[in-house]
Amino acid sequence: MPIRRRNFVQSSLALAGGTAISGCASFPLSSRAASEHEYTRFDAMDLARLIARGEISASEALEWAIDRAEMVDPKLNAIVVRDFDHARARAQRGVPDGPLGGVPFLLKDLWISLEGTVTTNGSRLFADARAQQSNTLAARYEAAGLVIFGKTASPEFGSSSSTESLLHGDTRNPWSPEHSAGGSSGGSAVAVATGIVPVAHASDGGGSIRIPASCNGIFGLKPSRGRVPTSDTVFDKSAGVGINHVVSRSVRDSALLLDLTSTPLLGDPYIAPPPPRPYLEEVGRDPGHLRIGLQREAALPVETHADCVRAAEDVAKRCEALGHEIVEIAPPPIPGESLWRAFEVLRGAGIAIAVHRREEELGRKATPDDLEPQNWGAYQQSNEYSAIDFEVERQNLYTLARKIVAHQQHVDMVLSPTLAAPPPKIGVLNPNTSSESFANAATSMAGYTIAYNVSGQPAMNVPLVWNDAGMPIGTMFVGRPGDEGTLFRLARQLEIAHPWSQRRPPGFA
Repeated sequence: MPIRRRNFVQSSLALAGGTAISGCASFPLSSRAASEHEYTRFDAMDLARLIARGEISASEALEWAIDRAEMVDPKLNAIVVRDFDHARARAQRGVPDGPLGGVPFLLKDLWISLEGTVTTNGSRLFADARAQQSNTLAARYEAAGLVIFGKTASPEFGSSSSTESLLHGDTRNPWSPEHSAGGSSGGSAVAVATGIVPVAHASDGGGSIRIPASCNGIFGLKPSRGRVPTSDTVFDKSAGVGINHVVSRSVRDSALLLDLTSTPLLGDPYIAPPPPRPYLEEVGRDPGHLRIGLQREAALPVETHADCVRAAEDVAKRCEALGHEIVEIAPPPIPGESLWRAFEVLRGAGIAIAVHRREEELGRKATPDDLEPQNWGAYQQSNEYSAIDFEVERQNLYTLARKIVAHQQHVDMVLSPTLAAPPPKIGVLNPNTSSESFANAATSMAGYTIAYNVSGQPAMNVPLVWNDAGMPIGTMFVGRPGDEGTLFRLARQLEIAHPWSQRRPPGFA
């Protein structure tokens, strides 16, 4: 099915009007006021409108993004693959057709191919793996008019909740560089939080959109299982627990990008129910009176830091002030050991398939020098699994999914902390950390988020609270299966009531 373009452009601009929406840029877009300094204040829709009006050129916007990257990257290590010349050539050919024509954009360096560019997957084994063609999602981003100029840091194979890798080093938190930016979409989150780009590609297999969004104080929505196809050659990877989308500063950018990328492909194993209207139309609609379940404890056995509980309670009060009902809800009843076993088998199988394909390309076997210790161990173990092991754990995952969804049927959505603790310091989830220490830290990071990769429900991090140390403490809202629309309506209501888009890390404002 083709992507809607011209008609979608018109409706997008009509919805936004001639003035920036509150919570995005803070001044009218009616004169040539844009500058490199002001670039960081615009969201993607505002930039697209400025470019369409001739206020700035696509090349100017790209150079501002590159200049910003050159300033940020030596300090924080967000961009690990630079395709600046590729992007400059694209921008100089004129404004790309599409609703976001000319807007600079970054891909996450994980399992997404852009023709002629390298995707390392954060791994030494893939350090020079150059794509012969673009996959479906990358092609849709380019069809939307986005100018892709690089790829952002990810831990190897996205296997950690902190973006630290032996290939690319550590990606640091702009609010406190001694701390983690989260993972696995940490590079994308840093790029958005520091104003390199207003929106960037991200993916989520256990919390990897929501966790870095929380750590960096930005908006991040994980769509429903099957909502965004990645490629026409990848099917049912890890039982559909992983999903692609973006992290952004504004709610409407996230909604528009979901509209532009969520058309299912023929033969997709999972297809999310079609939305009643475009997601961009949900932004600004009255969410009505919602019954929201406040979940204070994580689904996995981990102690939650007082800052994170206070943040969720504070956001619950803000929701009550907006007319919503708050009720207490227990965490979903999922046994931690059973969950981790299923993830271990399914994730290990995914790593094994990728490594075997790369071995065929290179004409040699992988060695311990090619993979980080955690993933080398997972790879070795996965070679011992049988087809029965895989299918048993896949069925177990689906059984857990039904329990999670059933547990939450008496509320419209669930509100909880996004993380069980503030962002950890760099090194806590270092690739060389012992397996036991790594597992404990990973549970703290994903204790709330991972359940909704299992269930396939949409879930979002909303950046409303910062603690006394000045670190963002995100809160997570979880919608009913297939219902991103209600999440977007509530997110926009909160964005209007408590704007966050212009709150920037010290030193990167």
